[in-house]
Amino acid sequence: MRAALFDHFGPPDVLRIAEVPDPEPQAGEVRVRVRAAGVQPFDVGVRRGDMTWLDLSFPQTIGQEYSGVVDRLGPDTEGLAVGDPVLGSTMLNGYAELVCVPAKNVVRKPDRLDFPTAAALVAASQTASGALLELGVTEGDVLLVHAAAGSVGTVAVQLARLAGATVIGTASPANHAYLRQLGAVPVAYGESLIDAVRPHQPTVALDAAGGAAIAQSVALGIPRQRIGTIVDDKAAAEHGTLVVRAGRNPQRLAEVIALAAKGAVTMPVRAYPLSDVVAAHAAVESRHGRGKVVLIVEPGKS
Repeated sequence: MRAALFDHFGPPDVLRIAEVPDPEPQAGEVRVRVRAAGVQPFDVGVRRGDMTWLDLSFPQTIGQEYSGVVDRLGPDTEGLAVGDPVLGSTMLNGYAELVCVPAKNVVRKPDRLDFPTAAALVAASQTASGALLELGVTEGDVLLVHAAAGSVGTVAVQLARLAGATVIGTASPANHAYLRQLGAVPVAYGESLIDAVRPHQPTVALDAAGGAAIAQSVALGIPRQRIGTIVDDKAAAEHGTLVVRAGRNPQRLAEVIALAAKGAVTMPVRAYPLSDVVAAHAAVESRHGRGKVVLIVEPGKS
């Protein structure tokens, strides 16, 4: 099969497409023929060597999110059949034509949801829903989302609105119309952010941007136990706020996917073929654009 891998840490162009042996499902696993794979900032950190706690071995494959079709069952596997459309999380092997995953972690893909959008929602859904749960976002809250136009921010805005919260979203001016479409009040980054947000009296904040976001949230008078970050552990420790580690949760993922199938949660997709993995990583690393970058794996090509 084809897969993306890299032989040493570095910029996007260390990534390459190579042929590697097809994986075989073990007991309790299914093999999925991948149709789309999400690209996330975590993957960028892996490629750069930022994730020092990971046990990597070169040449190293990469990727955490997939959608596709079950094409083989391992021994003692229940609940899925060959041909089922599915999605879910994996670890360091998602940018590939085939991936083997525990059947218990797989979520069925609704027919009304296309493969690229399904892959785009995997990590963002689990992170955003888990963060809102940990921060206790509920009806009547005023939620400040830093980097609201990104993938996690996009889902967080929509889930918070469905829960009855008012949402203030930070983004570059080019993404303000997009945030209004999602139901958020847009605010630009920069020194004027505090003055722009203060009249809305935020009660809770989710940081997906880093930088000054935690300090700004504290300055707005938001209780520290209701300020959470998914990207800036150092600032959280400095200011006594939360680091949100939502983790992988197939049940939460399935709940958001069901909302997406109804059109209640949406995600813009910026698609690249697997062969353009370098460009896809460059796009994510630039931290510009809205929604999610996804790699398209051509069906049937091996």
